[in-house]
Amino acid sequence: MTEPLHRTLAAKLRERIRGGDLPIGASLPSEAELCREFDASRGPVRQALATLREEGLIGGGQGKRPVVLDAVPAQPFESFLSFTLRAEITGYAPGQRLQEIALRRPEPPVAAALQLEPDQLAVQLLRLRLLDGKPAMLERMTYVESVGRPLLDADLDAGSIYAYLIDRGVDLHAARHTFDAIAADATDSRLLGVPVGSPLLRERRLTTDSTGTPIEWSDDRYRPDIATVTMTNTRSSKAARAAVA
Repeated sequence: MTEPLHRTLAAKLRERIRGGDLPIGASLPSEAELCREFDASRGPVRQALATLREEGLIGGGQGKRPVVLDAVPAQPFESFLSFTLRAEITGYAPGQRLQEIALRRPEPPVAAALQLEPDQLAVQLLRLRLLDGKPAMLERMTYVESVGRPLLDADLDAGSIYAYLIDRGVDLHAARHTFDAIAADATDSRLLGVPVGSPLLRERRLTTDSTGTPIEWSDDRYRPDIATVTMTNTRSSKAARAAVA
């Protein structure tokens, strides 16, 4: 299936921004210049530019030439659950290698986070994530049994667990993310290729369904020299008025 032209154009412009060919503060070519360069009509070019604006990479519009604002695309809610989607948005080739998966009783802190009784089982897995073939992040994921059991028979080296669960109708509604730094342990060292004790960026995530019931707990550890996380907060005018009041 051929990718829509506007997505191809957005990907090429995104790659130029990420690679530094279009640095922060630089002006993009005009719509007419982009049409000539890519042999495209204005419709796909404008769609591509709109995509980059939504990602926060460029500003401008209404007759003003677009200007590069950032080199890291803003990411939708879904991308904070899916490493695969996050990698694709930022222009990397994602990969994965399952290390282990089992049905077992989780550690007490994890069981408490998932509101499980001490004797309840959960599906736990350890998976190495890759960016352009390089170790980038190690996932330690725990799912309540009703959600995670199908993963025991799935090919978890094939792609996104998030997409797999969504396709099966799992209600992944909200997630709370906690970021901190942690020293690499022996498992992190072996799989991520860093010395024991090296600083890693850790993301702990609790995912709930639309009723607020916890269904997934994850401890993800990133190599900070390969993977970064950027978050953008926007203060709305309504919030600003409320704060003044």
